[in-house]
Amino acid sequence: MSTTQTAGTAASTPVRTSPSAEERLRYTRRHDPELAASVMDDLDALPEYRPSIGCVIPAYNEEETIGAVLRSLLEQTRLPDVVHVVINNTTDRSFDVAAEFAGPHRVERDGVEQRTEVYVHDIGENADKKVGALNYGFSLIEGCDYMLGVDGDTTADPEAVEWLAQEIVSDARIGGISAIYSIDDRPFRGVVPRFLIAGQRAQFAAFNMQNMLKGRNMAVLGGQFSIFSMRALHEVMEANHQGSPWVKDSEVEDSLLSLQVKSAGYLTKISARARADVGGMHTLRGLDAQQVKWNFGAIELMWPGQRGDTKGQPFHPNLRLRWLEHASMAMNFLTRVLFVLLLVASLSIHAFVFSPLWLVPPVVAVALNLRVVASMKHRTWRDVLFALLLVPAEVYMWIRLGHFLRAWTRFGSKKQTDNWAEQAKAERGSGNAHLAPVVIVLLVMAAAVFGWLQLDVVTQARILGSGWPVLAVITALQTLGMVGKLLRRQFGYKV
Repeated sequence: MSTTQTAGTAASTPVRTSPSAEERLRYTRRHDPELAASVMDDLDALPEYRPSIGCVIPAYNEEETIGAVLRSLLEQTRLPDVVHVVINNTTDRSFDVAAEFAGPHRVERDGVEQRTEVYVHDIGENADKKVGALNYGFSLIEGCDYMLGVDGDTTADPEAVEWLAQEIVSDARIGGISAIYSIDDRPFRGVVPRFLIAGQRAQFAAFNMQNMLKGRNMAVLGGQFSIFSMRALHEVMEANHQGSPWVKDSEVEDSLLSLQVKSAGYLTKISARARADVGGMHTLRGLDAQQVKWNFGAIELMWPGQRGDTKGQPFHPNLRLRWLEHASMAMNFLTRVLFVLLLVASLSIHAFVFSPLWLVPPVVAVALNLRVVASMKHRTWRDVLFALLLVPAEVYMWIRLGHFLRAWTRFGSKKQTDNWAEQAKAERGSGNAHLAPVVIVLLVMAAAVFGWLQLDVVTQARILGSGWPVLAVITALQTLGMVGKLLRRQFGYKV
């Protein structure tokens, strides 16, 4: 006898299913409350799943800061499960200082015991520098769910790891989250270092707020203090045929990885709460080398085509903010140079007429700078003075314009330069490359003045008659852009 059943017969036959666990619990609560309470107590006693976090700290000549970095990690409300300090190319006592923290650590937080272990590795001379150290550390935490990358000069608020972990675990679409970065200005003394640190603090604050207001989508997952999904990093490696997440093709390894994580279909975010203080540049040489490297690397990623192994991705969504930044810097350079040239030219023939309207852009700029300062969670009186006095912010803008010009000039020259080595040399106090923009601008100004003096009065008047209106239009558009930023809602975000 056949046992085959037709689809229609099967559909008409009632199917008896077993009650779900939730239905059984509801039944037990109605008929045996004491048993139900006992079951709930047993469930509450079960340990919650805790995803594992492996921390990697690449350290190059960090003798003065690595101790504070490790203390900051060991004081976290949520300890990383393991910490690997990877010393590379170091000539100071970074290994000796870090080795004092090596070994197991046990900390009790709110009655809950947490454990971690610190390992210190000195990999000696490493041609791939920070990239090589990161990849070495990545290979040591393969069994972890998440990787926390921390620079050897970055300290974080005690809740930073806990908040980063909560955010990335809450959404499987997130491939990486960056902390909110600033710089602790307390250790710095002297007029120039404090001025440069105030400028960098304002620069970080403006950049962080821009990312916050774009749905907390972070263009660059800075390696200073960011957490990554190990699954996302493995998918990046597979999609790009890489043997490791970080590659040495780019001057900005964190920017390139951020693009790759985004291209793999993951979100790149900035945390709403986790904060970290990074190491600031307190000399003009050091700041110049760092910013030129950052700008040069960004240009390589933005520019169409391919130079070496770095493929430009001009239309990548993570690079839109970079394009806006560079366009803004170009406009800032144009307006300032035009103003100086037109002012000198007008004064030379006694044709300058002051208009109160020229005070509007500086006033709006001060208001915008003050709003940036107001958005800082840990602002200081030095931040307020930096914004209020206008002159410090303007001088810092000229310094940034020098970095901008040097980066584009170096990119246009197609000269192969090791910008990592240049930064290391600058931080040691060597080199005078940071003075090049000053010399170039002075030479250009001198040539312009000489050419101006060769013109007849009629031609000079015509140039001034067209030059000032052009500058006025450009400045008016810039001012409207600043007003738009000034009036934009910030939704209570603090940077």
